[in-house]
Amino acid sequence: MIVTIDGPAGSGKSSTAKAVAKKTNWYYLDSGSLYRTWTLLYIMGGMDMKVFLEFLDSHNVTLHASDGDIEPLLNGEGVGDEIRTTIVSDNVSAVAAMSEVRAKVNEEMRRVVKEHDFVADGRDLGSVVFPDAALKFYMIADLDERALRRKKELESKGIEANLKAIRSNLAERDHLDSSRDEAPLTKPEGAVEVDTTRMDFEEQVAFIVNAIKEKVE
Repeated sequence: MIVTIDGPAGSGKSSTAKAVAKKTNWYYLDSGSLYRTWTLLYIMGGMDMKVFLEFLDSHNVTLHASDGDIEPLLNGEGVGDEIRTTIVSDNVSAVAAMSEVRAKVNEEMRRVVKEHDFVADGRDLGSVVFPDAALKFYMIADLDERALRRKKELESKGIEANLKAIRSNLAERDHLDSSRDEAPLTKPEGAVEVDTTRMDFEEQVAFIVNAIKEKVE
């Protein structure tokens, strides 16, 4: 069984999906970590598109199950917080818009979910990657609230963050994600919309966990 949680950057889908997976004893699948890992490779290639296109055929980004969690690997090695830096965030939407990258990410996600139950979050999981998901959610939140959450998240990891710059980055990513030709960000058919602007974390987690329990029972 797979449950998808889609939505714009900073809407709370990743942290919520992780908590839901933990409470249900399911695996957590973070599609964004795959796109961020490919973006890291793009940066390592000097952000040269010609070099990156060659890298797509000569490097591998895979998912590895470990201790109940799924982590992205670049050529078999973990990438850690390298994929959460500002430069990766600034470039991930452009890389994710490439059909060649999306094809590789979707193939890897479909491979890993053939076994076990998963809670997965991303931009097009319920609409493109897993259209037959048992449950679909679409999380939204005001831009200012999303920017503040992202700032707190980065600072909790010891990463210096500027609220104005984060807000600008999120607004740009919203535009790029929603307007791209390849699998644009949209509310999946049949998805339940969850506005988390005024919901605390426990409330949004409980809402989805209860929906899963009702579906399973």
